[in-house]
Amino acid sequence: MSWMRWRPAMERALYGPQGFYHRVEGPAGHFRTSVHASPQFAAAVGRLLLEVDEALGHPPELALVDVGAGRGELVGQLADLLPGRLRAYGVELAARPDGLAPGVVWTDRVPEGAVGLLFANEWLDNVPLEIAERDDAGVLRYVEVDEGGAERLGDPLDAADAAWAARWWPAGERVELGRSRDEAWAAAVGALERGLAVAVDYAHRESARPAFGTLTGFRGGREVPPVPDGRCDLTAHVALDAVAVPAVHSLWTTQREALRALGVDGSRPPLAQASADPAGYLRALAAAGEAAELTAGAGLGGFGWLVQAVRMPVPPSLAGLPGWQTLGA
Repeated sequence: MSWMRWRPAMERALYGPQGFYHRVEGPAGHFRTSVHASPQFAAAVGRLLLEVDEALGHPPELALVDVGAGRGELVGQLADLLPGRLRAYGVELAARPDGLAPGVVWTDRVPEGAVGLLFANEWLDNVPLEIAERDDAGVLRYVEVDEGGAERLGDPLDAADAAWAARWWPAGERVELGRSRDEAWAAAVGALERGLAVAVDYAHRESARPAFGTLTGFRGGREVPPVPDGRCDLTAHVALDAVAVPAVHSLWTTQREALRALGVDGSRPPLAQASADPAGYLRALAAAGEAAELTAGAGLGGFGWLVQAVRMPVPPSLAGLPGWQTLGA
């Protein structure tokens, strides 16, 4: 591979014919998401889906759209939640995984006109994006990369990327230009007829952008240098405040707060249970440990949750969380 900007390099390395997401072992062979950490995560999403169903007035067909479905770990656990009414979609570029529930529709694009819950868990951080750095004169230029991961500065930013940087990432030596993520999320949300759209990801806000960016790689469960050769995942944190679709009632919160609101509790069971019901105590203790991992502020619980209600009331469990607002157009 010759020198190219980071966005096409990521596109090829992640989603090309020999890319990371087409490998047999899949993402789960290299890193663990909340879905892999505990079935309590899928259970919480299932509770949210039922609340969405209630808020929408129990439509004849309710959609669950799992965007960035990986190997179907989440959608597969929820596919039978509402027999006869639930239409479950796994949206992923990789081939349909073996053993997935036959009722799940496996597709490479978000379905149009769905009514229900659109849930994107660690999707946007893998949407390829351009990266820029300031030259000696302070001018932002695109960063180019070769297949070995070496970098150099290229052309100055075009008008659209320069405007995005000025609005959303005005400071810092290295800028991860999130316009491609904004467009991807807007398209996904725009495909909903009515429903709740949730993006869960590594995230930062305008008040705390990282000065040198977040682009990194993962392989075999370890963080590695971001080399676009198809052998590792390439990920960069998401500017979720920039991603949010305007004029939609929205919440920016953390996974810790969202999962707690959905009933995920990391509290230890009472010690008295250990003598009265030893087996039950051990099960409850293991469940509490999994819940604690999902909600740990320094770990999975620190993920950002962007929640946007599209032509529907806010589900009750999330309605009490602070920070809801209708973003300006």
